[in-house]
Amino acid sequence: PKAAHSLKLFMRELCDNGGIIFFSTHVLEVAEKLCDRIAIIKKGVVIKEGFTSEVVGDSSLEDIFLELVE
Repeated sequence: PKAAHSLKLFMRELCDNGGIIFFSTHVLEVAEKLCDRIAIIKKGVVIKEGFTSEVVGDSSLEDIFLELVE
């Protein structure tokens, strides 16, 4: 947990200072918390993308993901 926390802080700091990270994960809570932009990919095709706040709206990333892939 300590290393994961340190890594997330480092990633956030890098992006806040103008850096870019391509972060691929199935841990949607982490993606929702860390990422400024989100892309949901199904069978190699981007089915939804945009700023996290736009993609998620009033829901959660998990709810949006499940709605799109089922």
